[in-house]
Amino acid sequence: MQDTAGTWLMAVLTTSPLLIALMQTAASLPLLFLGLLAGATADIYERRRLLIFWQTWMLVAVAILAILSFAGVVSPIALLFFTFLLNIGSAMNNPAWQAIVPELVPRTELPNAVALNAVSNNIARAVGPALGGLMIAAFTRAQTGAAWVFTLNSASYAGVIWILFVWKRKPLFKSALPAERIAGSVRSGIRYLRYSPALQAPLIRAGIFTFFVSAVWSLLAVVAKQDLHEGFLQGALGYGVLNGSLGIGALIGASTLHNLRARISSDTLLAFNTGYYVIAFLILAFVKTPFIVIPALLIAGFAWTTTMSTINVAVQLSVPAWVQARALGIYLMVFQGGLALGSVLWGAIAEHASTKSAFICAAIGTLATMPIVLRAHILQGEAPDHSPYRWKRPVPDLALPPEPEDGPVRISIDYTIPLEHYAEFTHLIHQLEGVRLRDGAIRWGIYRDAADPTHINETFLMESWLDYLRSRERMTAADHLIRARVHALHLGEEPPKISHQIFVREITPEIHQTETATSQP
Repeated sequence: MQDTAGTWLMAVLTTSPLLIALMQTAASLPLLFLGLLAGATADIYERRRLLIFWQTWMLVAVAILAILSFAGVVSPIALLFFTFLLNIGSAMNNPAWQAIVPELVPRTELPNAVALNAVSNNIARAVGPALGGLMIAAFTRAQTGAAWVFTLNSASYAGVIWILFVWKRKPLFKSALPAERIAGSVRSGIRYLRYSPALQAPLIRAGIFTFFVSAVWSLLAVVAKQDLHEGFLQGALGYGVLNGSLGIGALIGASTLHNLRARISSDTLLAFNTGYYVIAFLILAFVKTPFIVIPALLIAGFAWTTTMSTINVAVQLSVPAWVQARALGIYLMVFQGGLALGSVLWGAIAEHASTKSAFICAAIGTLATMPIVLRAHILQGEAPDHSPYRWKRPVPDLALPPEPEDGPVRISIDYTIPLEHYAEFTHLIHQLEGVRLRDGAIRWGIYRDAADPTHINETFLMESWLDYLRSRERMTAADHLIRARVHALHLGEEPPKISHQIFVREITPEIHQTETATSQP
């Protein structure tokens, strides 16, 4: 209802297709810049308190917008500004919100839980636009109808805040070490993404898909206002019906996704959905008959939800709990970034040419990028076990225990590998490379002794001793399995020799003498 009322109010306040399309940009742009930061804070701080804070932020932003609308002083710029503020709260809220789903259901039920979450969202998307359009149409002035929608939305946040206050949270992963700083948490998230192909694939699909599909979301109000000229589909109610058609299709998609996933692969489903949007763009470009456009939007809503729910599941299953909110933050950043940037492009094309031209360009672009997205495979085979590795290895017993911030730290591991196992070892050790780098290593290498080919040394570098301890804590069951298979190839009764080396910083003789004298009684 909020999206429908806000976008239609903008269509009443201005005739500029670009300003109308910028409503989608204002809704999406905050996550483009804040998604990773939001994920980092959600992985560091207590998620329940964060959610309460950002829900309160959104309540206040919408309440002010309602007051301005009742007073009749809201302008296009003010509407964009408060929509932007509202979605800053949404951007900071969403990674933590999605990251709590695995805390509420067993991991085996996660795909169904994500689909159920999509069902609830799309019930709202199916009913909300029509209700929003009806409420605006019920008043003589569109501003008054929109103001009542904004008031209802503001009140709805109070209910969410109450639920969060009474929720007894039980986090899946709780570190025994000091929390990371924000900058370090952001770097860890980026590093995990860099060395995780399983996470990169769904992000590529999400970015390309949302960039082109944003043409539908951003220009639908223009289609309802300017392109359709048949009776009840004119005006705010018509926009609500078109938007609701997308929502009903999305609801059907979310409710049937479980059965679809059992029958066809995720790659096949996403290929079908992407291809259908080429057809949908062309229908919106050339057909002005509502009774053709509405069924086309129903199928488009189905394709939208089945695609985004599948990608969301792929992201959640590809990362462990310690980095989950950051991964979801990156996903939402890519998702909303595609919507925001695409909306600007399609709105500009519609303003300088026509909505028809914008939809044709979106169809051509979708078709041209299909060879790229079809190579980004997701949800193939059994998902790795990212549950925390239960057996906690003791902290290394060192003669001079380092301080937490000491570093860099070099970890050196010596293996004795029989030549007949050399090929298998190299295959496994390079899988272990990904584990080391994802968990915090800033450099990794594997070296063979030229004088003794059976002697192989693995070396990786951590920024600090604390980062090394964190990497040990972050090891998952799947990571440990790779490590165990590597160690099983080592020859000898004793395990591979591990040494921990701390970077030596220069200490001048004068300072050393002063420190020695001070330490003596």
